[in-house]
Amino acid sequence: MYFETIIVKYYNMAIEDTRDKILSVANKLFSRFGFHKTSMDEIAKIARKAKGSLYYHFASKEDLFKEVVSKEIISLKTQLSIIIEDTDLSASGKMKKYLTKRMEVLNDASNYHETLKADFFEHFHFIDDLRNELDEWEKGNLKRIILQGIETKEFAPIKDIDVLLDILIMVLKGLEIPFFLQNKYEKYIPYSEGLMSILTKGLAP
Repeated sequence: MYFETIIVKYYNMAIEDTRDKILSVANKLFSRFGFHKTSMDEIAKIARKAKGSLYYHFASKEDLFKEVVSKEIISLKTQLSIIIEDTDLSASGKMKKYLTKRMEVLNDASNYHETLKADFFEHFHFIDDLRNELDEWEKGNLKRIILQGIETKEFAPIKDIDVLLDILIMVLKGLEIPFFLQNKYEKYIPYSEGLMSILTKGLAP
């Protein structure tokens, strides 16, 4: 029984290692060539795995790409959560740091950029749930920051906070096109602190 447990353990580790290898290779190829120009055959070849291994772990290329984008989103949430949970930061400090860090992390999320590009040509419906879930996650956490600011008198009371959050998300998404698709991130990022200050001052009493 002991040896059977060890065998099962190593078998599961091997499966997980294969999955991680596929995701790593897929991430690099999708980032470099885009979703449409990357094939499952090429991913299998570079990963040195049988094509059947890819379909064992991922039902389709769409499923694999979705997982790659999901990992970028998880990384974004992880880094933003550190700011949200920082008890030493004021609400306005959190808001500025959150908004700046958001753009910084997404600048490196090249597969997320691919989903933005697709919106101009062919919408990637298979990741709509990821993007919608991210929107709701951001609204919930930005709401926490704003409520903290209202409680500490940094921000004025807001009549309809949910409408404000919708607008804030729209503003952030509006910045993504020039920042990430038009390669203007390096040009505009030095001015981002000023932009974030304008946004936070608009919340002040």
